[in-house]
Amino acid sequence: MNKLIALCLLAIAVPAYADLDITVTSGATAPTPIAIVPFAQPADVNVDIAQIVAADLDRSGIFKTLPRTDMLEKPTDVSQVNFRNWQTLGQQDLVIGTVTRVGGGIAASFRLLDVYHSDDPQRVMLLGKDGMSAGDPGRYRSLAHQIADMIYERLTGVPGYFNTQIAYVTAVGARDARRYQLIIADADGEAPHAIATSREPLMSPAWSPDGQKIAYVGYERGNSAIYVQTPATGDLKRFVGERGINGSPAFSPDGRQLAVTLSFEHNPDIYVIDVASGARRRMTTDSAIDTEATWSPDGRTIAFISDRGGTPQIYTVSASGGDQKRLTFQGKRNEKPVYSPDGKSMALVNLDSSSYRIALLDLGSGTLKTLSDGPLDESPSFAPNGVAVIYTKQGRQGSELAMVSLDGRIKQSLRQSGDVREPAWSPYLH
Repeated sequence: MNKLIALCLLAIAVPAYADLDITVTSGATAPTPIAIVPFAQPADVNVDIAQIVAADLDRSGIFKTLPRTDMLEKPTDVSQVNFRNWQTLGQQDLVIGTVTRVGGGIAASFRLLDVYHSDDPQRVMLLGKDGMSAGDPGRYRSLAHQIADMIYERLTGVPGYFNTQIAYVTAVGARDARRYQLIIADADGEAPHAIATSREPLMSPAWSPDGQKIAYVGYERGNSAIYVQTPATGDLKRFVGERGINGSPAFSPDGRQLAVTLSFEHNPDIYVIDVASGARRRMTTDSAIDTEATWSPDGRTIAFISDRGGTPQIYTVSASGGDQKRLTFQGKRNEKPVYSPDGKSMALVNLDSSSYRIALLDLGSGTLKTLSDGPLDESPSFAPNGVAVIYTKQGRQGSELAMVSLDGRIKQSLRQSGDVREPAWSPYLH
């Protein structure tokens, strides 16, 4: 264990192998045209705030931003805008802004304008914000993501997800020299950094609801344990390490409990452990394998996988205990369940006749809709606004990350060196 902890703490300063390369492989039928004009900013600010905003909106698949080379003007104040220029270019909306120095950091101001209502003062200004600050260069990109989130929400009615993070596991190297890393990156794939490194597998990262901690499975000399780490400080705690299986941690919505899989008493079963006291409750006692617990957003229900019916299927149990009910019946097997943020649906891995694909189960109607193409798709995780799911698929050089919108129309590929597995999308970061 000491070896693993030392490696984990050291890995905070170890860079990941490469940034994620994000490509929209299919998009909305008619993305909304929007122009993000370069912000006026000091020459010594080396982060292009407007470019990051534009990239975020482009990657959503819902918007198509105008290339800077096609812009007829580059205003930074509303008084400088010639709306006919933007109408001629077919733009629906326009974003202008400025960045100024404030102490050791910066402050940004921006305006979101409706190009076709320039003659109506009540309608032309869709959104305006002044004095959005970032105290140090390490927060400049986050500031840009916040602006993109605000624009996205104003135009779609749904909160954005750009100022969030994703955690994932990479495995690089030949068998005898294989290195596993647990990596955190911004939602756009930038700023990846390893928070844990090991010669033995790292698995099942799970965010706490406040986004401050990550639980995951690590191995030391072949023995598994569940760890809880605070990435900001590097603090690492060995949460549970019984003999046998210690797997699949999942925080409750209030962050006070972890649902885990343990096998020390008999066979793999679901347990709920109080984070503060360590008190345990065994939730399942079936002779089958029960694993992969996930909490409903209201904290009242736990869904999990069991092969008690012959093949892995999804079952549910009240968080207070009681009878367990089978939830899925379509396909040969259903695994890796995760509730949507609104609790109305569940993403899962569905095996039909030949392919493992990501599917969406409507918990009201029981309808199952396939989202991904297969044939070996795994580990779905919802964006915190519930509009998209990140997962892994088989690429040319191994397992890679991908994203798909809930209607299946917008698909993205996120490539990186080595095998990339088990993504977990963070909650909103405050």
